[in-house]
Amino acid sequence: MKLIATFTVAAALATAVFSSFANETAAVSAKADLAKGEASFGTVCAACHAPDGNSLIPVNPKLAQQHPQYIVKQLTEFKAGKRENAVMNGMAAALSEDDMKNIAYWLASKKATPGASNDKDLVLLGEKIYRGGIADRQIPACAGCHSPNGAGIPAQYPRLSGQHAEYAVVQLTAFRDGVRNNSPQMTQIAAKLNDREIKAVADYIAGLH
Repeated sequence: MKLIATFTVAAALATAVFSSFANETAAVSAKADLAKGEASFGTVCAACHAPDGNSLIPVNPKLAQQHPQYIVKQLTEFKAGKRENAVMNGMAAALSEDDMKNIAYWLASKKATPGASNDKDLVLLGEKIYRGGIADRQIPACAGCHSPNGAGIPAQYPRLSGQHAEYAVVQLTAFRDGVRNNSPQMTQIAAKLNDREIKAVADYIAGLH
């Protein structure tokens, strides 16, 4: 019952936040130039993330349907060096604030393709952690911030549904090991996960929809 109540509260919160976000998005996206965003993405990003943002390369993230504020934040932090990646630091360095906004809102308008879980031995563990956390180690449920279906909470927590497991493993490991430092919350949570748990959560996320 407690778990159901938690999901009910989380769902209500996500609905309220999404309603506010939808209004904000409509206003901001009206100022974003989607045509320029598509052109910039095609020139700078498509080789690694695919023409529609649905990367076919497992180590490169799917970006389609991602919350635009999250994409702008990541690009801004790549450009500033707050998030380190040899390729992305260089790519983001050439982008203006308008470029980032245009790309982000264009990507948000593209539908994400579904993914699939591949490791039957781990997916149940991944589901358990994603939906219920690990109480005795004070690891919260991923669903609390990223929503039960992986849609995330706009402007705060990114969409995870269908993301490549390989990419998710790399990012969770980077958070855990202090290599990625642009989210204190994720650093604290990932620090408590072992390799098997990280792989399990990532595989579950890949098939989440």
